[in-house]
Amino acid sequence: MEDTLLWIVGVLLLLFCSLDVWYYLRVVVVLVRAWFLSPVFDITAEQTASGRVVLHDVDLCHMNNARYLRECDFARFSLYTRNGVFKALRALGATVVVGATTIRYRRPLCVGEAFEIRSRIVCWDEKSFYLEQRFVSCKDGMVSAVMFCKQNVLRSSPDKILQCLCKRKVEVPEFPEDLQHWISFISASSKALRGGSQLDDKKSE
Repeated sequence: MEDTLLWIVGVLLLLFCSLDVWYYLRVVVVLVRAWFLSPVFDITAEQTASGRVVLHDVDLCHMNNARYLRECDFARFSLYTRNGVFKALRALGATVVVGATTIRYRRPLCVGEAFEIRSRIVCWDEKSFYLEQRFVSCKDGMVSAVMFCKQNVLRSSPDKILQCLCKRKVEVPEFPEDLQHWISFISASSKALRGGSQLDDKKSE
């Protein structure tokens, strides 16, 4: 019996040392909870996920900036489960990865403060979905932070995913002006990096 307990403790220690176990446990909880919530059939509808700042989220008594991005992960998992995107991805043998993010912090979320993450798919192009995620304080309704996320679709396309879900072609919503500026920045950055890579290749010849 003691050997078994030691073996279990050893395995748990190994897992916690080598993996972010709490992250994966949270993913499971988020997906299970979203599975039992009512589905959302409007692909661009805003969905809300609730949270609260706890001690392991903070530095200097407010939420650490990296934790915002982590919470956005969980909110997107819930969004894609309820609106059917995950189901369509499985059917098409596709996946999504984060291609770029930008976040603006407006006011700190403090220890114990409740908040909502309001997530929505804003629009899409031939390769990617573009999402907006807002952190809204439950204390006074102020938007504490806002993030744009570019989600690249691999082995498929946003159009095919939407056709799989809606059984018809879905018109792309108009790109908001602030999102257009951000996409232009991404394109300029990619162009500059490709140019820099070519220069490095020439120098190494």
